[in-house]
Amino acid sequence: MIFFLFNLLLAIAWVTVTGSASLHNLVLGLLLGALALLIIRESFGGKAHIPRVLPVLSLAALFLKELSLSAWKVTVTVLSPDMKLKPGIFAFPLTVTSDFEITLLANLITLTPGTLSVDVSPDRRTLYVHALDCSDPETTKRDIANGFERKIMEAFR
Repeated sequence: MIFFLFNLLLAIAWVTVTGSASLHNLVLGLLLGALALLIIRESFGGKAHIPRVLPVLSLAALFLKELSLSAWKVTVTVLSPDMKLKPGIFAFPLTVTSDFEITLLANLITLTPGTLSVDVSPDRRTLYVHALDCSDPETTKRDIANGFERKIMEAFR
């Protein structure tokens, strides 16, 4: 049952990423999701991925929430007659350490409207992020640390 739900989530993600909600594309997403889950299952020695399903679903739910909120904020900002923005780049100190975790965090930040991951420091301890409105970078850093970064660590450690 959990395998099916997680596979369905991956299929929906596939449909969302490709932008085509056709039956053929949904079936292809289901097949690709099943293949991905089988590969992950074998690399973790059988059923080791099952306890991670809930934290991964929680991360996905957080991403969808942040995606919606950020899209709304950017829309309101763009449509307002007086766009009082202070764009800028800030340094985000990383708690995540593995290449996978850093890449996932950078991609989640980039996929969220209004922010863009720019670079990772050579020592892999800092992620540079461009924000559409960088008027309060400390709050943004705190939101990333308590949101995406915490959920990534819960799901993949």
